[in-house]
Amino acid sequence: VQLQASGGGLVQAGGSLRLSCVASGRTFNNNAMGWFRQAPGKQRELVAKISSGRGDLSTYADSVKGRFTISRDNSKNTVYLQMSSLVPEDTAVYYCNTPIGGSYVRVGSGYWGQGTQVTVSS
Repeated sequence: VQLQASGGGLVQAGGSLRLSCVASGRTFNNNAMGWFRQAPGKQRELVAKISSGRGDLSTYADSVKGRFTISRDNSKNTVYLQMSSLVPEDTAVYYCNTPIGGSYVRVGSGYWGQGTQVTVSS
C-alpha cells in the first residue's frame, strides 16, 4: 500500500488549504482513512478520520472541529482534508494513514504517507 500526500504550503492565518492523499495497492473503498499531524517537538496527533465506503462516520480533533472537513472520493482513490480558518497552531507536517485491516477503530496504525508541510503565518 502506498499513500501519496500533497497540497501543503505556506498560507496566512485565516486562509484555507486542501490536502489530498492518493492511495494505491489495495481496494480503496474498503478501508478507513485518517489524517494526522506532527508539529516540531510534539507527538503525532489525529486530526480527522473517515470510515470506509461512503464515509458515513468521521471523527475530528477538538482543535479542528468546525474548521476542517475530511472527505473521500472512492472513484479517485483519494481522501481530502479541507482546512479553513487556519491558525498558526495548525502548522505541522500532515500525514495520511490507513490501517492494515482497514478498520475505522484502528486508524493510526498501519500505512503512512510521506507527509506534507503546512505552515500558517500570523
